[in-house]
Amino acid sequence: MGMPLKFGMFVHWGIYSLTGYHEQVRWRYFTPRETYARLAERFNPTEYDPDKWVALAKAAGMEYICFTTKHHDGFCMFDTKYTDFNIMHTPYGRDILRELADACERGGIRLSLYYSNPDWNCPFAYNSKSSHQFPSAGDVEDTLRYREYEKNQIRELLTNYGKIYTFFWDIPTRIADPTMNEFIRSLQPDILINDRGWDDPGDFSTPERSVPDGGRFERYTEACQSVGRESWGWCEHEDYYTARFLCDSIDKIRVKDGSYLLNVGPKPDGTIPDEAVDLVTRVGKWYNSVRESLDAEPCLVLDDKKLLTTKRDNILYVHIPDGLICRGLTLKPIDVLPKSVTLLNDNRPLEYGIVTCPEDKDWSTQILRRQSLHVWDIPVEEFASETLVLKIELDEGKIEV
Repeated sequence: MGMPLKFGMFVHWGIYSLTGYHEQVRWRYFTPRETYARLAERFNPTEYDPDKWVALAKAAGMEYICFTTKHHDGFCMFDTKYTDFNIMHTPYGRDILRELADACERGGIRLSLYYSNPDWNCPFAYNSKSSHQFPSAGDVEDTLRYREYEKNQIRELLTNYGKIYTFFWDIPTRIADPTMNEFIRSLQPDILINDRGWDDPGDFSTPERSVPDGGRFERYTEACQSVGRESWGWCEHEDYYTARFLCDSIDKIRVKDGSYLLNVGPKPDGTIPDEAVDLVTRVGKWYNSVRESLDAEPCLVLDDKKLLTTKRDNILYVHIPDGLICRGLTLKPIDVLPKSVTLLNDNRPLEYGIVTCPEDKDWSTQILRRQSLHVWDIPVEEFASETLVLKIELDEGKIEV
């Protein structure tokens, strides 16, 4: 199975992009099934170039792409024989997933597949135990039949598109059926499966748009976040996050030894919006510059609880995901003089020394003093859109701080 990959690109794309609103647009506007289905008649992404997607992801340091093969609307972005509501029955008429799989193979990047349990197009997919359900008149609840439908499509996905890295179920069914994940593994034994399927914890957890409390993750965890606050699919009037917010979020997850999946939503023509490309590029530049610290071993939280650390051999990395209010920083637990202190963001050397500072304890009776490492003239303003990481080289045997 190997070590989990640590940074990937999530892609939410479907006929909902034609609305420029949201991937759940049908549910939000209570759109009839027949009305929504007519979007497929106009879906023709002639500018779709998966090699450009792969190039963008790789340049940002990403190692895999997770693609929405079927979202809640039930439209399939792959060639399936189990419903006509798929990409082959559009003006585009070509298998988008096939083209992406081939591009990933050419570019040396792994492919993961997202698959929604809710299906608003299938007349027997309704599940009263689950959420995100939107049945139409005449639909029936037949989860046994629907499970066979899912298995048939999963067989297509895991047979026709090469080796798949992870399988990303979405929306837990609240119905226990271990045969579903067993079936996936029978087709691809090395695949990793998330925890949103048929009441099965799978192989990894998937916190969404959040950073869980606590220290190092106890199990493989893949956090996911989109470049914008409003939607996962393309939103014409998106409120895009700042690069700094995304860098901070990635840093906090990676320091806990988690993986991060950053989402973009392509436009109807198949291109990724310029704003999203810019964000992925800027975040990727930061990620590549500090990657050695993110790949290092999680260590400890320093005194003020806002500074996180990782370590490798005699190197200590200090992460500052919530920023600094001034250009200096006292690292109270460190009371030895390092060999060097550099700003990993651009590898510039920083001025440092051991200073005497008050110990924040028992002020009513006495002021205790201790020796601590202090770093001066950190270029905070120059890197206002990035998470700062200090690289501190200590003498051998001095890593325990």
